[in-house]
Amino acid sequence: MRIGRSIRLLAGALTVALAAGCAGARVETGQAAAPSPADSVVRIAVNPWAGYEASTAVLSHLLEKKLGYTVKRENLAEQVSWEGFEKGDVDVIVENWGHEDLKKTFIQDRKVAVEAGSTGNKGVIGWYIPGWMAKEYPGITDYRNLNRYANLFRTSESGGKGQLLFGDPSYVSNEDALIKNLGLNLKVVVAGSEAALIESATQAQRQRRPLLFYFWKPHWLFDRIDLVRVTLPPHTEGCDADPKKVACDYAELDLDKVVSRRFAETGGRAYQLVRNFSWTNEAQNAVANDIVNNGLSAEAAAEKWIKANESVWSSWMPQ
Repeated sequence: MRIGRSIRLLAGALTVALAAGCAGARVETGQAAAPSPADSVVRIAVNPWAGYEASTAVLSHLLEKKLGYTVKRENLAEQVSWEGFEKGDVDVIVENWGHEDLKKTFIQDRKVAVEAGSTGNKGVIGWYIPGWMAKEYPGITDYRNLNRYANLFRTSESGGKGQLLFGDPSYVSNEDALIKNLGLNLKVVVAGSEAALIESATQAQRQRRPLLFYFWKPHWLFDRIDLVRVTLPPHTEGCDADPKKVACDYAELDLDKVVSRRFAETGGRAYQLVRNFSWTNEAQNAVANDIVNNGLSAEAAAEKWIKANESVWSSWMPQ
């Protein structure tokens, strides 16, 4: 699953700006002024993992509380989010994990979307085991030795093979091709969600249960339990071009934002904020951890981070 830039917002200062014909130009005070009604709603797709929700929460808070927009958030799978550009249901995908095929379809061919810059987050997908297994079973972190240990990962659902636990079925996945092309005695078993992966990984570490599973960074879970990545054949340019022939590890991704072409052309200050948004893996993890583990709503977690990090987000604010 699974990266700022302009002028510092001067809270409390009174600034008078001449209203222009473009969306978002208006008189400003220390409080948010409403954009024009026609352009006042920003539609953000929310994909099913905590890091994405954290980024969405912070952006939404700034759009609503600092710029006066209304944000409509809709929980959508990745593929469906891109289709929303064409239907007019989605303005922003906050965190895109590669998807060169979808970029070709919706940016190059249909021309209904455009890239909107890096999120600042570095995304890495891989296979992981709990830390204790790496210490107890020599060589298990090398994919060439996985068949030797495959019986450790057998479950009632894996049909006599070792289980490779997967998350939400909508996630980016090369697992079936990797297993086939690397000759591994494994079977993908779908857990169904990020939460199910986290629960399985947590129990595997705490109860010393063998587990091999798909996971990604950035993620707050790495700050809580010891996880070790399994080394697959190194990624090289083009090694994953044919989905059926993939026999290499995932590439490290510079995660980026994608927006509808209409939003890029008419979104005014909202688009500028989305374009400028860029933070670290550590920042995303902190907000996600507050949402998932510390009992805060997404809005409360975003507000907490925003209060503590004005020097970061002020540089994202449009002039």
